Amino acid sequence: MANRRTAGPRPAVPPAPAAPPPAEPAGWRPDILGPGFEQLTLHLPEDRIATLVHRQPDPEAGRAPRMDVLYVHGWSDYFFQKELAQYWIDVGARFFALDLHNYGRSLRPGDTPGFVTDLAEYDADIAAALQAMGRRDPAGPGGAGTPGNPGTPQAGADLPLVLLGHSTGGLTLSLWAARHPGVAAALILNSPWLEFQGAELGRRAISPLINLEAARNPRGTLPAVDSGNYSRAVSAAFGGEWHYNSQWRPVRGFTATTAFIHAVFRGQAAVARGLHLDLPVLVLLSTRSYLQPRWSPEVRTSDVALDVNVVAHRALSLGNTVSIIRIPDAMHDVFLSLPPVRADAYAAISRWGTGYLPPEREQAAGPPRWLRGLAGLRARAGRALQSISS
Repeated sequence: MANRRTAGPRPAVPPAPAAPPPAEPAGWRPDILGPGFEQLTLHLPEDRIATLVHRQPDPEAGRAPRMDVLYVHGWSDYFFQKELAQYWIDVGARFFALDLHNYGRSLRPGDTPGFVTDLAEYDADIAAALQAMGRRDPAGPGGAGTPGNPGTPQAGADLPLVLLGHSTGGLTLSLWAARHPGVAAALILNSPWLEFQGAELGRRAISPLINLEAARNPRGTLPAVDSGNYSRAVSAAFGGEWHYNSQWRPVRGFTATTAFIHAVFRGQAAVARGLHLDLPVLVLLSTRSYLQPRWSPEVRTSDVALDVNVVAHRALSLGNTVSIIRIPDAMHDVFLSLPPVRADAYAAISRWGTGYLPPEREQAAGPPRWLRGLAGLRARAGRALQSISS
């Protein structure tokens, strides 16, 4: 909405400029997730910032990392999944997560949450993250960070890179991988938003209107469609399992702008034409969707955001080496599902990884820590199911 000026005499001198925002802390510092996590502010063009979160290695691990993992969240979201980070630490990875600009840790007063006009704008976020991880810049020479975005102590320029994206983050990373062939070794997608819920026909039908509105008023908002059921199912505030910042992940989600939907539709159209990715891709999806606005216990065992069958079909357009694994009773974020479902998802990644991820390096005999942890997940499953039925 345009600002209205009140009538009155023109001031004799122009008003003083607004004070600049406070400087962001430099260097790595403790993260809100607590011990073992640290964060780094990434400085981007146009005075934007992103935030890189690093799960520090366990001191008793005593082994060299076998790969780098970079996680990117979805719409109206940020990284808070400590268990997911621990899984990757246990299989020998360096784990990083990126809060994109205008999301989560990167939100600043005056920002429009989630605002973007083209998903390629996130290339700057990802490039800064890779440099801070000590990797070579995919757009040019480098590998030890930049003055504004210092690299990590044990740089991983030569480690294989695994990209892990959820929902819109999965779409974003798929498009990024297509623009940067040969950089990543594998792509893992957790319920990626590869196609509109109304399928390609629905997207094509409403795209002209979205395109027009995005050009006229990019920050114009669209009617809210999130009923809040998903938050009710996952948030500890409503009896769910997960504790997170409800300002960064609102109960009914951010208000979507026309520019954001336009950017997503353009990305989905590119996927529909075929991305021809040159790396192995794993897509994790629930076996069913529940897209009704009213509450049902099915919310806890279904994807309430995507039509999973439509996405499964569209995933075949990503490349020639695409594995689609359907996880029974999984939620939209598979790694927020009930404990036994999460255990199945982690096991699925590990099975797939035996063929496509770097092999385990020498380590002590015995089952890996992630496998030992499944017992704890399944033990908690009984308590979770009991709370649901009560």
